[in-house]
Amino acid sequence: MGLVMESTIWLVPGEAIGVAVVTFSTRVKRRVVKPVFGCFLAAVAILCWSSCMQPARRYPTHSAIQTPGALAPGDVVKLSFPGAPEINQIQKVRADGKISLPMLGELKVGGKRLGDLQRELSGLYRSEIKNSEVVVTLEFSAIPVYVTGTVRSPGKVVLDRPMTLLEAIMEVGGFGDFANTKRVVVIRNVKGRHTTYVLDLSPALRGLPSEAFYLKAYDAIYVP
Repeated sequence: MGLVMESTIWLVPGEAIGVAVVTFSTRVKRRVVKPVFGCFLAAVAILCWSSCMQPARRYPTHSAIQTPGALAPGDVVKLSFPGAPEINQIQKVRADGKISLPMLGELKVGGKRLGDLQRELSGLYRSEIKNSEVVVTLEFSAIPVYVTGTVRSPGKVVLDRPMTLLEAIMEVGGFGDFANTKRVVVIRNVKGRHTTYVLDLSPALRGLPSEAFYLKAYDAIYVP
């Protein structure tokens, strides 16, 4: 009867565990190794099942500027007149919600949807030009997000391009001296309900690769 050493290795995410089974005979060896090998197979099966059931978390992405439902001050609209292209123009909605139109003068457009404004203008120009069709398109939208908390200059940031959370914070001067960059909060209205995201921006600030978080219209950002 000789001393026989058998070892079994199975993997756990990030580490390996070795189990040594010591026996004193060939017969005992067979009886001990088989249950351990069975446990090994069961452990591997459980790990594979767990990895399949836990998908990697991904942050919402945003690849295009979201347009508002209604015009607001700061929006830029293009007015095209197929029947009189010489008066085509681009107008910016003023702080009072108005624009200046050829032949008509000032008109309040703030709060109106593009389709409604287009129909209204076609009616107003019916007595001014033969083909009164007017095409209204949005050239630029002044959709804001709001940044507050421990930042240099809290306030509103206009989404004039696809913008990340870190970029919006830099737009207001960056983080304050005692900001907690590991728990930056973004509050988003999703179908009438507030959804909160807590994000760690410290890896990006240290120059490490990290996933970008893209903002959407009217997001509220709080830096603790």
